[in-house]
Amino acid sequence: MEIRPILASLRQHRIPAVLIVLEIALACAVLCNAVFMIGQRLDEINLPNAIDETGIADINVHGIDPKLANADIPRNLAALQGIPGIIAVTSMNTLPLTNNGWNTSVSSTPDAMVPGGHYPNVAQYFLTAGGENALGLKLLSGRFFTPDEFADSKLDDSYMPTGNSLIVTRTLADRLWPGQPALGRLAYVDQHHYTVVGVVADVLRPNKQGDGKGSFYYCGFFPISPHGEINNYVVRSAPQDLDRVIREATQKMEALSPDAVITSSTFSSIRDKYFDDTRSMIGMLVLVCAVMLAVTSFGIVGLTSFWVGQRRRQIGIRRAVGATQAQIMRYFQTENFLLSTAGVVFGMLLAFGINLYLMQHYQMNRMPWYYLPASALALWLLGQLAVFGPARRASRVPPVVATRSV
Repeated sequence: MEIRPILASLRQHRIPAVLIVLEIALACAVLCNAVFMIGQRLDEINLPNAIDETGIADINVHGIDPKLANADIPRNLAALQGIPGIIAVTSMNTLPLTNNGWNTSVSSTPDAMVPGGHYPNVAQYFLTAGGENALGLKLLSGRFFTPDEFADSKLDDSYMPTGNSLIVTRTLADRLWPGQPALGRLAYVDQHHYTVVGVVADVLRPNKQGDGKGSFYYCGFFPISPHGEINNYVVRSAPQDLDRVIREATQKMEALSPDAVITSSTFSSIRDKYFDDTRSMIGMLVLVCAVMLAVTSFGIVGLTSFWVGQRRRQIGIRRAVGATQAQIMRYFQTENFLLSTAGVVFGMLLAFGINLYLMQHYQMNRMPWYYLPASALALWLLGQLAVFGPARRASRVPPVVATRSV
């Protein structure tokens, strides 16, 4: 089909043509960035976490007298370990995705710890003996802590362990010592230093800090002897036993500490709660995409229908001189394709500009290039589907009826 008659017709109907182009451009820009943001949020929700998520529960004890807490913790741990079905139990300061983070800056060299320096912000997990089994940590190299390392490590006035051993996640090891083995290296925190004795698979931190997905895995595990500030009891069991274990563990703790406030939750529920806002954002973005596509589709249908009505005489003449229904259909589909292409090109530029703005002001990542052609293809298909109805009605205009108005 020749393009020149279509372009001539578009010049005579500039306003409807411009409106369709702008509508498609705006839809393309919004669709590109919204789908990119949805993809990022889905990746975040599905981030792997190298612990036994389905078999872990947290029993939290509030309101214990600090003077008695240190002595109560070993008693509580022994009582919990005696519950049938519990594989392991430990006391920890916090868990992943709880939004209750203990964090510090860590350096790989002692002279680098200067004010204003750029160091990874690391989540600190303090755990008592048995912590690696209670969490289900996956050792990649080195070893776990020894009983002596747990016994010799206290929590000092700066809330740092007095011991000298540390286990790091693989991502943190790569960040501190890129391309080098981490085992035996020293990590420095203010005036403290710790020797890396093990590297474990990546565990998520209590909350996200810093930019990028990798920083979500900057975690260090420290051995600690029982301390009143470490009041999260982490129990691990087979997933099918977990509900019963939680009930019995809660009852046991209430009996041992009648004046305390006991709360419990599975790690699965902790994870779900942490990502509730992210899921809500995904739902809103999906709704925005759906509304934008619907508005664009209805706009194309409405403007094209109006356009068909305005050009009824032109259609009748073409039908009278021998144009087939298929040719009339192709005419409007080609016309829509040209308008969609103009809108998509403008929309790609607008999408790129919006992404740059979000990168500068809201710490968004750069949008991969393939989102642009994918959105363009979606809008081309949407345009063809939207114009199909009006084009079909135009092709069915009887030549005799159309020519009577000439």
